[in-house]
Amino acid sequence: MTKQNLVEIRGLKKWFPVQKGFIERLVTRQRQFVHAVDGVNFEIRRGEVFGLAGESGSGKTTTGRLILRLVESTEGDIFFDGIDLTTLDGEGMRRMRQRMQVIFQDPFASMNPRMKTGNAIGHSLEIFDIARGEENRRRVLDMMERVGLTPASTLYDKYPHQLSGGQRQRAIIARALMLHPDLVVADEPIANVDVSVRALLLELMVQLKQDFNLTYLFITHDLATAKYICDRIAIMYLGLICEMGTLEQVYRNPQHPYTQALLAAVPVPNPHARRTAPLPKGEIPSPINPPSGCRFHPRCPIAEKICSQEIPPLQPLPGNEEHQVACHLV
Repeated sequence: MTKQNLVEIRGLKKWFPVQKGFIERLVTRQRQFVHAVDGVNFEIRRGEVFGLAGESGSGKTTTGRLILRLVESTEGDIFFDGIDLTTLDGEGMRRMRQRMQVIFQDPFASMNPRMKTGNAIGHSLEIFDIARGEENRRRVLDMMERVGLTPASTLYDKYPHQLSGGQRQRAIIARALMLHPDLVVADEPIANVDVSVRALLLELMVQLKQDFNLTYLFITHDLATAKYICDRIAIMYLGLICEMGTLEQVYRNPQHPYTQALLAAVPVPNPHARRTAPLPKGEIPSPINPPSGCRFHPRCPIAEKICSQEIPPLQPLPGNEEHQVACHLV
């Protein structure tokens, strides 16, 4: 692991066993699995925003949870600052979580409805015995001001249901930053707020990244959003990464047909603009029985015979080590 990498993922897999009914278990003994993440490799460099994008069901959120070990992996290695997280016991992982925090997609579901906002934000300081009482309250009020939860003294005693959607999102951002972590996994952090608030929250996250020297794993299905915050981006499809590179490489020169289709679907602020590229046919296949070969080939407009027979490796383009594509025809 190089010093510039904060996180390194190698061969990461997560297969969830399919729960069957009693009769179905009697009829068939064969076990089935949901191939949520099926062998991904990438690095997150210190101080960067690494984006993970793709349709719903592609494995983005599961990948983020695997890195934090909120979900245990089936196979693979997870290195954080040179430490293999898969080898840590419960107490070791608990201490490591001071340096790794998460912003969940649904702020209402991730906050205790019976806990006041200020207490929820400062709860981690008590868990790790960092600050209690008045010192805890002072730190929480300061963080609430920094994320735009104002007036902080009034909102401190509000319950989650008494806050607006944007305020709840700011609250869980504040909660994630209370321990001054090195890595923040942001799982669709602006998906549940009004469009008018999204730009403000993106600006806030960029400013906090600079203030606290953060590294982000930014999970999103919206490539238009990723464009404004990410330094590098990986496109996931059905548990695998199909393209990865810097933001400029992927947006200006997309190589994989799936990436091209996602970018073509991004709306443009022009009422007279017309879509020129056709959208992929059908829907994302079931991860229980993923297609053979390239997993995108049933929907790919340029697929050939080899695409259904062999899984294409993720490899760099000639003369460009950083821009990697998993496609037989590139």
